[in-house]
Amino acid sequence: MTDQQTDAQPDEVRFDIDDRGVASVVIDRPRVLNAVDRATHDRLNEIWAAIEADDRVRLVVVTGGGEKAFCVGADMSADAVDKTGLEYWAELDPNGFGGLSLRTTLDVPVIAKVNGYALGGGMEIVLGADIVVAADRAQFGLTEPRVGRLALDGGIHQLVRRIPYTQAMGLLVTGRKAPADELQRMGLVNEVVPAADLDAAVERWVEQVLACAPTSVRAVKQMVTRTAHLSAHEARAMRLPALMDALDSEDSAEGVAAFQQKRSPVWPGK
Repeated sequence: MTDQQTDAQPDEVRFDIDDRGVASVVIDRPRVLNAVDRATHDRLNEIWAAIEADDRVRLVVVTGGGEKAFCVGADMSADAVDKTGLEYWAELDPNGFGGLSLRTTLDVPVIAKVNGYALGGGMEIVLGADIVVAADRAQFGLTEPRVGRLALDGGIHQLVRRIPYTQAMGLLVTGRKAPADELQRMGLVNEVVPAADLDAAVERWVEQVLACAPTSVRAVKQMVTRTAHLSAHEARAMRLPALMDALDSEDSAEGVAAFQQKRSPVWPGK
């Protein structure tokens, strides 16, 4: 199934959901290395909201169109570059870059399929994902300081929480690009494969997520995103909606029955 696209961006963000409940989001602006302008940003926000409202969606794969780039951040040819840094800061989207980098309401996992450059806001989208699979040619970086700007959509604060402090600062204060294998050693990237194998590698991760109970996966994502500010003891005590649904779900009964009967579970949510 494919959603109805808006008139503003009929083909620069592709969005569809397959019959397994896997949503695909493609920033398809290869002529500008998938840089995001205001219309693209708004379209992405619409898509994330649609995914949140659709119980059929079990996970999301986000990537960039073409072969060179995942996303290189804000479109520097667009109107936004006419704003001062303070003006840009005052208008920040609470959901972060591309509507994803700081989003806390998306209760399904997001796999970033990084096919090329993930720079600036593109790197922030990566930081908003849960699993990162990259082609060996991919490069990552929060390059804003190189043009007198800052990674204000979560890049600075997220990176220093995701990888060791000195590694994060080594990227942040130099604005340098780092190859995928370096980011894997730092712990930000799950898997690096030759570009020709990227589709197959992502599909392996997709299948592993789909093997799990949909209610359990939603509960895990919600528990992680909504308790990050708490201690582990405090977080365990939170009675979150997805957690309560999972504990009292048909999935939990099916999972136990399948284990006892030595068969693969058939999740009622499928």
